[in-house]
Amino acid sequence: QVQLVESGGGLVQAGGSLRLSCAASGRTFSSSGMGWFRRGPGKEREFVAAISRFGYTSRYSDSVKGRFTISRDNAKNTVYLQMNSLKPEDTAVYYCAQARQASAAITTTEYDYWGRGTQVTVSS
Repeated sequence: QVQLVESGGGLVQAGGSLRLSCAASGRTFSSSGMGWFRRGPGKEREFVAAISRFGYTSRYSDSVKGRFTISRDNAKNTVYLQMNSLKPEDTAVYYCAQARQASAAITTTEYDYWGRGTQVTVSS
């Protein structure tokens, strides 16, 4: 089974930046789309960003577009989420996920593997 481990979360002030990393095990990473989702307090898990197999296509939720950037390094089996201009409403547990196919999927049902999450807290 694929194992995903997120890192890089923490406490930052509004307007600050943070970069999350997701390290994946196995040899299937380079053939799969990858995504980031988040779950805020008392909320359901929501889509944040996704990237296709080779990184040619990226998709973002409207709430993070222009502030967050997803990228990947297939040689390192790692996907990143660069978060800039952070807002208190970005506070959530952020989850890395590996998709069933190669595209940049935006729905949770298209992902087979999930990390355990990393906490991001943005203070005002």
